[in-house]
Amino acid sequence: MGLTQILFWLLSALAVASALMVITRKNPVHSVLYLVVTFFAISGHYILLNAQFLAVVNIIVYAGAIMVLFLFVVMLMNLNANSEPQKNKLLQFAGVISGGSLFLVLIAALIKSKEVSSAVEMQTGNYGLVKNLGQVLFKDYVLPFEISSVLFLSAMIGAVVISKKEH
Repeated sequence: MGLTQILFWLLSALAVASALMVITRKNPVHSVLYLVVTFFAISGHYILLNAQFLAVVNIIVYAGAIMVLFLFVVMLMNLNANSEPQKNKLLQFAGVISGGSLFLVLIAALIKSKEVSSAVEMQTGNYGLVKNLGQVLFKDYVLPFEISSVLFLSAMIGAVVISKKEH
């Protein structure tokens, strides 16, 4: 049993254990902190797969920025079950439409990934290089990339508005 295999099993056990702690903890702040541990374990798996770029992006984006936003929102929310507002039917409908759209995007990505995975398995092509990722991102997907940046900007503005106390 080599060092890589031992690291794989340790990281896997850590990821599964911390993911279970995320869903079993009653305190939402503790759940978010266990989620950070899960992200670090997943980044360790990326490093074992020789995907250092994904590992660094996972740590910076998810364990860093997104988790800070989660903690910020959790700490701002009043988590009393008694004062929880009733869900609006329009909001539920929007959630169903959003979830369905995400499902369609995932299916399209899985269908396209079959040709990519066969090229990676045969070790042909330049898949996985940062240069190719940047070219595809800024040539083929520049509009969705910019839309996501506007979405992040609106989320930050929303967080500032929510945190502002009314006088």
